Amino acid sequence: MAALLTSVASAFATLPNKNLLPSSSLFASDTTEDGVVSIDVSDLGLTMSDLEKEIPIHNFSVESSGYQSTSRVPDVDDEGCYWVENAEDLDVTLRIPGLVGQPAEAISVLFATTTISVSVFGRIVWSAIQMGISDIDDCSFLTDEDSNGKPIIQLNVKKRDLDERWGGFILQIGEDSIL
Repeated sequence: MAALLTSVASAFATLPNKNLLPSSSLFASDTTEDGVVSIDVSDLGLTMSDLEKEIPIHNFSVESSGYQSTSRVPDVDDEGCYWVENAEDLDVTLRIPGLVGQPAEAISVLFATTTISVSVFGRIVWSAIQMGISDIDDCSFLTDEDSNGKPIIQLNVKKRDLDERWGGFILQIGEDSIL
């Protein structure tokens, strides 16, 4: 939230009143009977033309995140996929329960424009269809183990179409997944 407020403040830095100190307009508000909130901003020195200016998109960075299941079984929600999305890419952490006991060094990830496949000792054991199209020349992965020896796969998936929101990472678990 602090990053968003900082971005909003820097986006409005070109407006006439650059010294926006705490004033009565930031704290005084009225609520009508139908639930509409009205805030007096007259002391901020804004004009209607200021409000019509386009906010530069490069001043904003909106990030979303969430958990998804890595299981093909509809009733199982293992939250094995944690994703963080921004305008250019997704950072994904996979903790696939079926990989427990496999050495992190034996795990590999194959990227395609709309899918990823996880292999262990050269055999594909899990795959997924992505929510969007990736730029496979800019995707990467790391494998590691947590303190209990469970494999962790970290992906960085670059989007082909920048600024397109995926709203998650996994569209569907692959048919060939044996885990």
